[in-house]
Amino acid sequence: MTLKEAILKSLEDIKELTNYKEVCEHIIKNKYYDFGNSKTPPATVSALLGDFIRDGDARVRRMKQSNGAYFYYLTKNEGELNTQLVIENLSTEDMEINKTQSYQERDLHQLLSTFLKVTHTYSKTIFHEKSTNGSDSNQIWTHPDMVGIKFTKLKSKESAKFFKLVNQEDTFKLSSYELKKEINSDTELKKAYFQAVSNSSWSHFGYLVAFEFNDSLLDEMTRLNQSFGIGIIELNANPYKSKILFPAKYRKLDFKTIDKLCNMNPNFKEFIVKTEKFMTAADEYLGYTEKMLHDFCDPYFQDEDDGEFEKYCYKKNIPQEINIS
Repeated sequence: MTLKEAILKSLEDIKELTNYKEVCEHIIKNKYYDFGNSKTPPATVSALLGDFIRDGDARVRRMKQSNGAYFYYLTKNEGELNTQLVIENLSTEDMEINKTQSYQERDLHQLLSTFLKVTHTYSKTIFHEKSTNGSDSNQIWTHPDMVGIKFTKLKSKESAKFFKLVNQEDTFKLSSYELKKEINSDTELKKAYFQAVSNSSWSHFGYLVAFEFNDSLLDEMTRLNQSFGIGIIELNANPYKSKILFPAKYRKLDFKTIDKLCNMNPNFKEFIVKTEKFMTAADEYLGYTEKMLHDFCDPYFQDEDDGEFEKYCYKKNIPQEINIS
């Protein structure tokens, strides 16, 4: 049988809430699938269990615990599960293993910066902890996780100069990004979306970004986007396959809020400084000032084919698509 068939057979055999490690052990014990020389069978099973959920396969469901661990089960066995007993017996060892193997939200920043670089957007992480009163939990409603700037590129220097003279603001577009690991419920979506509304008020475009969205939320995402104009981006472990689910609506800059953020956060202030220097530089200094902006901004993966993003995701425990028949 295929590995996916082995997973379904194991869930059928176990007949209760279980985690990816137990499923993997059951497959190996019963010789349902030969992993060959694979060094990480549990990680492979974990990724494919996640694929059942992301692909909307109605046969498999999962339950998320407070420690971030997932329990999986077959939908047809739902009425027979003693969920409370399993939750109470969640061992400390399971919690620690899950904690060490889980990626952090900021691990997603390099994936987003790579996706944005493909669109010729410079991006920079804004470290909340460096702000005045950085420990204040209310800062999440003020600070974006990342900011970006995209310049209008014209072929001739003469037209570029004229365009800049006539309409300075249209020569660049500033964007704000609120990042989340995953959004699985209507409540999580609304909270994250209005965080993005609040901390992007200064920019031309605001985006909510997540590595994983529950497909059942698409209708609500459509409504929120139409009502408030914040765009939505779905990240992929292969950043070149990330996509804009809903575009952001254009707004005029709020210079008072930009000034407030400059006074609060050194990362944001330096981003504005580097941007201003590039925009006002004389022709002979454009290359130098652009390099300054480039070096200041977040790192990104240089090439889709060099495998660097795959190594990065493996190191950071970010789930990747695994093609197994």
